[in-house]
Amino acid sequence: MNGVNAMLGRWLMVVMIAVLMLPLQSHAQSQTPEAMIRENVESLMSDLEGRKDYYANNLGELEALVDSNLDQVADFRYIGASVMGNYFRNASPEQRRRFVNVFRQTLIDTYTRGLVTFDYDELRVLDAQQAQRYDDQASVAMEVVAKNGQVYPISYSLRLTDGEWRVVNVIVNGINLGLTFRNQFDQAMRDNNRDYDAVINGWSPEVGVDELEKGGDA
Repeated sequence: MNGVNAMLGRWLMVVMIAVLMLPLQSHAQSQTPEAMIRENVESLMSDLEGRKDYYANNLGELEALVDSNLDQVADFRYIGASVMGNYFRNASPEQRRRFVNVFRQTLIDTYTRGLVTFDYDELRVLDAQQAQRYDDQASVAMEVVAKNGQVYPISYSLRLTDGEWRVVNVIVNGINLGLTFRNQFDQAMRDNNRDYDAVINGWSPEVGVDELEKGGDA
């Protein structure tokens, strides 16, 4: 897991930082996705200020926080099906369930350690947002400002499920993480002769730091 943590890099830590506290505010349909994320980013920045040392010495507490909040923020069933892509149809219900759990646990393990080491200057939700084209889909754009002044754009894709907005994908500096993970799942299936169990057991998503910092096509 240390290799996964190193490969995902510090900019993926921003994704976790920005969504960790979303459940603390309203998910109601009456609140726009932009307002929800804006309120929680502001709350998060004040709540986490000066607590890195504490969490570094209490990783179990931080992991419990990540574990409980991720389920409320992200639609992992939807994400898991998207990452599996065309392979989802032929997977057994048990294999689908196991992949979702493995995918989720990978993020928990990765972000718990990354949150105590990530450093940034500012997180800000953009004032100008794209209009929603569909009532049940939305995107919210924000930026991360590094200590050296470099600005990294982040775009969240959200889906309205049972009256609550859930994150289903993230684009970090032009890198579509959902598409990246789907391509990696496809390659793993090819490398393992379409052995679902082998791919699930060996799942280890990789997004390089250099790739995220250079950016790419969404």
